[in-house]
Parts: sequence; C-alpha cells; structure tokens
Amino acid sequence: MRLDKFLKVSRIIKRRTVANEVCDAKHVTVNGKTARASYDVKKGDVIEIQFGEKRTKYEVLDVTEYATKQSAQDMYREIK
Repeated sequence: MRLDKFLKVSRIIKRRTVANEVCDAKHVTVNGKTARASYDVKKGDVIEIQFGEKRTKYEVLDVTEYATKQSAQDMYREIK
C-alpha cells in the first residue's frame, strides 16, 4: 500500500491529499530515510512524521486496504 494511502486509512492523517503534501515536503521518514508518497508500506516499517516542532513515530503492525474506526488503531502503534 502507498504511504499516503496508509496514513489516511490508518487515520494518522485525515486526508490523503494532506498526507501527500506532507510527504512531498519531506516531513516523513520510513526506517530513517526520507520517503515519497509512493513508498510501499510493509509490516515492521517505522514511520516518523514531523508536525512543526513535534515528531511522532509509528510502527506498522498491519496493512489493510480498508479499515473501520476501531480497526484503524490496530494498524499501527505509537513509539514513544
């Protein structure tokens, strides 16, 4: 699954266009490397997003095409 779609389906970012813009601005890294929106997300990947001064890290636990509000939280876990 594409990185921008994963961010939207997992509800980390609300809209796919916003996820795409964040990737284009190079604010997203996967496994320590800057990632484009077309990056193919896999289980075990560590996604780091910079929102202004705040950095958040997520580990990908599952990749599914569709998710409900409850199952979206099972797709990743936040790393402190």
